[in-house]
Amino acid sequence: MASQPPVHEPTNRRRQLLGRLPLPERTFILDALRTETVGGILLLAAALVALIWANVWPASYNSVLDYTIGPSGPLHLDLTLATWAKDGLLAIFFFVAGIELKREFVAGELRSPSAALLPVVAAVCGVALPAILFAVDNAGSGGHPDGWAIPTATDIAFALGVLAVISTHLPAALRAFLLTLAVVDDLIAILIIAIFYSSGIKFWALGLSFAGLVLFWFLHRRGVHGWYLYVPLAFVIWALMHESGVHATVAGVAMGLILRCHRVGDEEESPGEHIEHLVRPLSAGFAVPVFALFAAGVTISGPALGEVFTQATPLGIILGLVVGKSVGVFGGTWLTARFTRAELNPQLKWADMFAVSVLAGIGFTVSLLISELAFPDDPALANRAKAAVLVGSLLCALLATVLLKLRNRHYRALFEEEERDLDGDGIPDVYQQDDPAWQARTPELTNHPAEDPSGSPADHPADGPPSNPADGPAKDSPDGTRGGSAKGRPDRDSGTD
Repeated sequence: MASQPPVHEPTNRRRQLLGRLPLPERTFILDALRTETVGGILLLAAALVALIWANVWPASYNSVLDYTIGPSGPLHLDLTLATWAKDGLLAIFFFVAGIELKREFVAGELRSPSAALLPVVAAVCGVALPAILFAVDNAGSGGHPDGWAIPTATDIAFALGVLAVISTHLPAALRAFLLTLAVVDDLIAILIIAIFYSSGIKFWALGLSFAGLVLFWFLHRRGVHGWYLYVPLAFVIWALMHESGVHATVAGVAMGLILRCHRVGDEEESPGEHIEHLVRPLSAGFAVPVFALFAAGVTISGPALGEVFTQATPLGIILGLVVGKSVGVFGGTWLTARFTRAELNPQLKWADMFAVSVLAGIGFTVSLLISELAFPDDPALANRAKAAVLVGSLLCALLATVLLKLRNRHYRALFEEEERDLDGDGIPDVYQQDDPAWQARTPELTNHPAEDPSGSPADHPADGPPSNPADGPAKDSPDGTRGGSAKGRPDRDSGTD
């Protein structure tokens, strides 16, 4: 007797927010976060040194800031050390941001429209609401609307530095969301700087800079190697962009976006990945902390702090960071879940999402940069804006610390589950627990939660529906993703530029 065809019942399974990451993506992101965490600690230290230096020895601090070095010539590179840090070192930071952005779009979370929706909506809401609050607060006669973009940025390094200091075990999914959110934030910040904070455009310099970018692209596409070619070319492109009137950091972003970030053939890693691994420590460990040393030195006194909370411009920045950023990011996430039939990872709560949203209110590096760009002719106002950035970021860090510590025991349990690797093969057990071959190697774990008939959330791994043992071993790699290697290295051959 012929067997009856299977009956396919309709399913209302909803897409999961902040579920378990595919193993290759998890490996790549955690490697990046380790570097950013070290950089965040150095950033905190540099900001503290700047505050002490500027308040204890203000004359020497200001003399170092104003020290001029570099040739004048047609490109006017006789710049102060503060300007070299702001326009030069931050170009390295934005170069890495450009590579991150390219990688996310061709191989990461932003590659899939459904996966990209959450961080994009959260980032857009997290930019729009702080800007609106600042604009409303500065709508009167005493306000300065030019600073609307100051409270819109998220500083991933500072946030990770805070996490390292408070020693919390934030799950990988939340850390990945924070990183992807910061990448989208950086894209928006780049567009804001390029569109709203560029003036007096010199088209001859801009055209030559564009020609240099074309040459950079041509050499890269032809497979030409050698730092001795690219570093001088990158400096020329940067110098021409600086002379053009467009902010010089845009050159760094453009060069980062040019790099190929998907692997071809038997490549161990793409050129973009390779260069990012080389340059990220320079950015996180040197460029950003040195910029903080030159930018975070603001005068701290009773009257100065009073002005931060009583004047429209600094108060708008604090409201934007503490209220606008956290409510905007959280609201964007909730709206995504509400209107796209998505549901939050059952191992997390909306309180966790709100805590991460508060952490996203730490806006340091880019916020300090925009403070200088928004008020170039009013150093006193720029300093009050910087003080507001520091105060707002500190308030967000303290509030996020309290919220995260309340759940740290739960985070620790999730972290230990994510990291457990009893067979020592380098792949966390949660990615193999439904593989019969793995179960045979580890008989003591055959009764792991995934086989619990009670119907707990563990029955449904965060990255997809449960597998059917009758179907036999999965045809994909042990991490449950197509194309990932056994070592968890990202496989991005299918990406396109």
